[in-house]
Formats: sequence, structure tokens, C-alpha cells
Amino acid sequence: MKNKRIQATLKATILAIIVAFLISFVISILAIKFGKEEFLKATDLIDVIAMDIMPKEERPVPELELFKSQYLKDEITVLMNCPVYGQNYATLKIPSIGVDLPIYYGESLDLLKKGIGHDKTSYFPGEGGSVVLMGHNYKRFLGKLPDAQLGDTIQISTNYGEFTYTIFDRKIVKETEVDKVPVQDQEEILMIYTCWPINNIGYATERYVVYAK
Repeated sequence: MKNKRIQATLKATILAIIVAFLISFVISILAIKFGKEEFLKATDLIDVIAMDIMPKEERPVPELELFKSQYLKDEITVLMNCPVYGQNYATLKIPSIGVDLPIYYGESLDLLKKGIGHDKTSYFPGEGGSVVLMGHNYKRFLGKLPDAQLGDTIQISTNYGEFTYTIFDRKIVKETEVDKVPVQDQEEILMIYTCWPINNIGYATERYVVYAK
């Protein structure tokens, strides 16, 4: 039984390597022909395919670990075995507006169709920095986000811990105002945003942002 499992794992690994090699070749062609944008899209595609091929029991299990550096006065917490791109590693709950959605690591259109996306440039819950999440403004996603009030709680459940935040601010910002959704490592601040206006038809140039600590 053990040997069969090892063989199955080996086959899955070899298949993943072959697929990654083939797609890497395609990426090179796209990069030459279409430039950076298509290159990035293709890179995301590799991550998604690799995630689908990888056996569930072999996907990395995140865990928090305290890290002490001789150059730092205080201990900092870092996430070991970070989720891979496309992995559903947590659940977002905002009880006051009935939100209960899966959180996926990444922000591609395909992932946002399934739930809440996690900005790859931001931190994970518990690491002590900015946690940036986003979702569509549809009713079954974040369509009621503007109804959340100051003082409401937000819960993020992961397989390495439970985290509860309290809303302290709300803003409507332009999509170009990236400084209004800053990624920093001085304080753990959860920022969740969706397109604004909520009933907007077509491309939205503004975002509704909720801030919580």
C-alpha cells in the first residue's frame, strides 16, 4: 500500500514537472511576442496548474513561527510553508452582513469568481503587517460590504489559527490611490475592498475599502 502511494506521488510529481516545462516554453514564446503582460498571465497559469496537479496531502500546511534576529529588538512572526498560488487557505466571515466566503491566495479573475482574493504583495493573518483582501461587488460576494459598520467584527479562520478584527474606518478611494491601501509591516491592519459603486455596470474606477485591526 505504501509503495503504491509512493509511486502515485512520484507519477504526479513527474507529470507536474513535464507540464511546467511545456508551459515554460510557451511563456518564453509569449514573452518574446507579446511582452510583459502576457508573460505574467502565463506565470499565474503555471501556478494554478501546479496547484491542481499537486496531491492535496502534499500541499504545504501553513504554520506561524516566531523569528528572532540579532538586528531586531522584538520578535516577529512569519508564516512558514506559505500557501501556494490558488490555494484556499482560509475563510472570511463578517457576521453583521452575512459574509462567509473562502479566501484564495492570489488575485486572478478565476480565483475571484470562486471567493475572496488575497493580494500576493501583502502579509498573511498573524504576521503583523497589512493583510489585503478583495472581492467582487456581487450580492453573493461583497455586495453588502458598505453596510458593515464601525465596530463590527471580521473573522478569518485558517488552518494555523483564528483571527478576529474590528472595523475602525471605511473609505471610497480611486483605483490609482494605492497609498490608501498601503502594505506595511509595522502593524497588523486588515483591508478589504470591492468595486464602487456597488451597483456599477461596466468598469469601476473606485474602490470601497474597509479597514480593521
